[in-house]
Amino acid sequence: MSTTTTIPTSLRRSVSNTLKGSAGNLVEWYDVYVYSVFASYFESQFFAGDEKNSMIYIWAIFGVTFLMRPVGSWFFGRFADRHGRRLALTISVSLMALCSLIVAITPTAEAIGAGALVILTLARLLQGFATGGEYGTSATYMSEAAMPGRRGFLSSFQYVTLVGGHVLAQLTLLIMVLTLSPEEISAWGWRVAFGIGGVAAVVVFWLRRTMDESLRDDTIAAAKGSKGSGSMSELLRRQWRPLLLCFLITMGGTVAFYTYSVNGPTIIKGSFAGEDVVTGTIINLIALIGLMLLQPVGGWLADIVGRKTLLVFFGVGGVLYTWFLITALPTQENPVVAFLILFGGFVILTGYTSINAVVKAQLFPTHIRALGVGFGYALANSVFGGTAPLLYAGAQATDQVPLFIAYVTVAIAVSLVVYLVFLKNNAPNWIDDELAMTERADARDAARRG
Repeated sequence: MSTTTTIPTSLRRSVSNTLKGSAGNLVEWYDVYVYSVFASYFESQFFAGDEKNSMIYIWAIFGVTFLMRPVGSWFFGRFADRHGRRLALTISVSLMALCSLIVAITPTAEAIGAGALVILTLARLLQGFATGGEYGTSATYMSEAAMPGRRGFLSSFQYVTLVGGHVLAQLTLLIMVLTLSPEEISAWGWRVAFGIGGVAAVVVFWLRRTMDESLRDDTIAAAKGSKGSGSMSELLRRQWRPLLLCFLITMGGTVAFYTYSVNGPTIIKGSFAGEDVVTGTIINLIALIGLMLLQPVGGWLADIVGRKTLLVFFGVGGVLYTWFLITALPTQENPVVAFLILFGGFVILTGYTSINAVVKAQLFPTHIRALGVGFGYALANSVFGGTAPLLYAGAQATDQVPLFIAYVTVAIAVSLVVYLVFLKNNAPNWIDDELAMTERADARDAARRG
């Protein structure tokens, strides 16, 4: 079976495909984060009469939706490995947008009782399913579409747009905070925020239909007739080592990402509540914009010094910094100091986020790549990432925050050991090897035609 991918023939084409692929990522992750950013405003709409526990319930739904990510990664990964990356990405963003529109128009608990909570939960479960498919397929596509020598830089735009979705959600909140009262945001403003994600997907749908497919036509044709392409049996029987490695690489990175980029802004929002709500929102927005802009810098550095080097920087930094971040941030009353503490965590986090997509993609051969990357990521993301906001909320409620910090630190430390022992900066990898095979095959075809 052919396992070669399309050669990125020019930097312009590679950049164009990167931008089109990442645009969908932007909208899809906006839909993910608009939930966490507006949670404190719409919680009363779905949990009327239980104000004490409503926020824990909201974060429980946030965490439970991560259980659908492995299912989504299996479905879309198998689909992408057999039918191409482009079509899988188009379907996932469409499903994500539909669910956002459903949440936007869902009646409140006061109007339809428990039915409101059921609709919210089902919509979020479907969004978790779509997100599970988005990450693996997007990471695979952007790594395959990037030119050799610039893969770190170009693939980093997956997290530029992933963080960008969070930035857009925070910006939407800031605009509403400046123009609406808290009561108006709780009554209907949050609905507008969810609706924006649904409408934006129309543009992304068109963009994704016009981007190049990263698989050759003969590769897709062969994959459709092969039982091994996108097969869970193939993944678990023959590719279990890279799958385990993908899981362990992701474990520390995902728990740090949600601890730093979700819990961190939530802490600041709580510290600058009341009259300072605008201040807290601005701090979070500026810090997240900084994190977004750091991603191509990290990718560029990785192309120079190696991807392992950046991952080790993240691992060491995360082990040393997590305690300080979680304990110091809630006590800050100075906006500048609060920003610097949060942004310091984001600098460390960039060592993982900027290059994790290509690191995982190069572990797997083409016929199983989207499934392998997506499933390995989704498992770790479900167990360690999506549960971080819920575990932190529970730790706060029971005065066990030090235990939560220890948990995050140990998870990062385990991944650090993996980075040090099992990864090399210039080791052979599937993407480069397959590209070399493609170049040789095309040269032979050209010689025969000549």
